[in-house]
Amino acid sequence: MESKTNKYIALVALGAFVLLVIVLAAVYVLDRDYPEPRALDALNASLEQGEYLARAGNCYACHTSDERQPFAGGVAFKTDFGTLYSTNITPDPETGLGKWQFGDFYRAMKYGVGRMGQHLYPAFPYTDFAKLTDDDIASLFLFVQELKPISATAKANELRFPYNQRLLLAGWKWLFHDAQTFEPNMDSSEEWNRGAYLVEGPGHCGACHTPRNVLGAEKEAWALSGGIQEDKTKLGHYRRWSAVNLTSADTGLASWSKTDIAAFLKTGKNPLAIVHGPMREVVMHSSSYLSEQDLLAMAEYIKSLPAKSPPSGSEGTAEQLAEGEIVYTVHCGSCHLPTGLGSEGLGVTLHQNPIVQAADPASLINVILYGPHLPGPPFSVDRSPMKMFGKRLSDVDIAAVSTYLRANFNNRAGAVSPEQVKVQR
Repeated sequence: MESKTNKYIALVALGAFVLLVIVLAAVYVLDRDYPEPRALDALNASLEQGEYLARAGNCYACHTSDERQPFAGGVAFKTDFGTLYSTNITPDPETGLGKWQFGDFYRAMKYGVGRMGQHLYPAFPYTDFAKLTDDDIASLFLFVQELKPISATAKANELRFPYNQRLLLAGWKWLFHDAQTFEPNMDSSEEWNRGAYLVEGPGHCGACHTPRNVLGAEKEAWALSGGIQEDKTKLGHYRRWSAVNLTSADTGLASWSKTDIAAFLKTGKNPLAIVHGPMREVVMHSSSYLSEQDLLAMAEYIKSLPAKSPPSGSEGTAEQLAEGEIVYTVHCGSCHLPTGLGSEGLGVTLHQNPIVQAADPASLINVILYGPHLPGPPFSVDRSPMKMFGKRLSDVDIAAVSTYLRANFNNRAGAVSPEQVKVQR
């Protein structure tokens, strides 16, 4: 009886919440007047700047599912609400942006509204792009206008009810979307402000590196302290991944210098890490094309982020740690060394490692199960390739060694369970 009562209360609460959001959405829609931008020819825009910003925003990776059809969309985004597919942003008049005027593009970037007035899902990160200056939005418009037109109809989204009701997004925006352009901090340096603009605006780093609430909005209190996404493993199937903590916490990038961050973004490697997983596409298609000055500016901003460490669970038991040490000694120590410091040409250092210490151990488990999905040429990897241990080690073994890593080598994070490994497997 108690179980049925709780379910009834939950359903009533959900219904009340949905009704509230619909009311908020209706008010927002009826009272919303999107301002027109200045005329395109009145803005300081250029095709060259647009191409650079498209690189900074990694438009290629998000809008290219087939390399033979660049920017034609079709990339799947797996979310807790269902699957969304990116759209065709080439200037094809029927299936792309060929009929869009600058005002249409501006409203999409700034307010998350499509050409026909429909609300756009924030998988398209207009919550970040809204921070761009009008000149930069205009430059991006010039860039997409010059792309090769490709006929490619967008795939239908596969969202569960009620998330497939776009009207609800008006209420979501009312709660969570700030359309204000980035405002420089007059108390900070020009370099810091440039880095903040790139990280918070076109780079939209928070889209992956910030945890989200139950409605899919970024938790501002935990900004850039690590997030969760669904993406492909090296074998091609979708799994949960944890984006690392970018703040100055010991569980984040405290041990990384400004030059370490810039080098990682430029080349995919530094003395402490080699890029793999979802971040590989960011380096391959985006950050590696940015200027050294801009990468150092981004690093300057990232190094200034206040330390935040989301909780990662309780520590492992003595038994689990002992089992993990055995697995590490047998399977990991030859490359990462008994000290965990790694060696040039072999394994990377595991000391104070942000992937090892992530609040959610998903990425650590993935790299043990499947091996790191490293970038291809021209990015060179001067390390011994790590094997896939998924067939060699059981869920219990991988949980034990993960727990051991998260409690040693200056790492401080909670235990990993065999159930968590099973989910990733």
